[in-house]
Amino acid sequence: MSKPQITASGGIRHFLGVEGLGRTQLENIIDKAMGYFDADGRLINTDELAGKTVMNLFFENSTRTRTTFEAAQKRLGANVLNLDIARSSTSKGESLSDTLWNLEAMSSDMFVVRHSSSGAAHFMATQVTPNVAIINAGDGWHAHPTQAMLDMLTIHREVVQKGKAFDDLSVAIVGDIKHSRVARSDICALQTLGVKDLRVIAPRTLLPKGIERYGVNVCDNINQGVVDCDVIIGLRIQNERIGSPLLPSTSEYFKHYGINEHRLNLAKPNAIVMHPGPMNRGVEIASDVADGEQSVILKQVNNGIAVRMAVMAMAMRGQEQSKG
Repeated sequence: MSKPQITASGGIRHFLGVEGLGRTQLENIIDKAMGYFDADGRLINTDELAGKTVMNLFFENSTRTRTTFEAAQKRLGANVLNLDIARSSTSKGESLSDTLWNLEAMSSDMFVVRHSSSGAAHFMATQVTPNVAIINAGDGWHAHPTQAMLDMLTIHREVVQKGKAFDDLSVAIVGDIKHSRVARSDICALQTLGVKDLRVIAPRTLLPKGIERYGVNVCDNINQGVVDCDVIIGLRIQNERIGSPLLPSTSEYFKHYGINEHRLNLAKPNAIVMHPGPMNRGVEIASDVADGEQSVILKQVNNGIAVRMAVMAMAMRGQEQSKG
């Protein structure tokens, strides 16, 4: 399933998921993203996608991801088109393939795609010609690979660059693991980069069956699960994907699983707190933690632009190398 995204020389042709990519490939993305910061830590502009046309096809609502993709495209010098999905032909019954082929005929070079169906990005990669790159901006419950890589870049900048390797980190992911595509991509990326102590913390109703097969330590007690962690990643409860009540109440959830100051103090003194957003204050995380000194949540947003610049530039280069 991951093969379509790799060129014959091991480069990135599409960016569909972190599954199937090796440690060197993930480190190359981090290194590439680091190159988009100047000496003062500010994002730079380049012309790597000058003359290229990128279309954002968001079949599912998004604010943060879509905006950071568009910011990244403009910093790369691309021509950016945002498809109005609510008025698109797919809403009138046209197949997804026909929509893609028509957009491709408008001389598109890249589609950034978010879709509610798992596997949609992989399907699109099989439908387009070799001249078009597909970037997965989130598909169903399956994957959110650019979110995972911005999380890896954030850990790299905030922890690894300060002296501790991925291999030696203890990372806790807290929240709705079952319905989260971010959790799946984060777990894969962290393990590929060498993290051995990876913990998932949630009530049993928010854990997927067989989660132990992923090689993670499962815990339903957050006070035990965050002890001596270097990184705590909070996740949003995906209410839109939960078909029936799985929690007694949000206040009960915060009481038993919310990231608060007491629980943060159980982690290592310099532990960082992350959240992919949008976050629900007082449900998944307390405001004093979200806004506190150990929070890197807003830095994640900024890092998201650099990572998205990196994967789009690398995919475009892979496309051009494939064409010879």
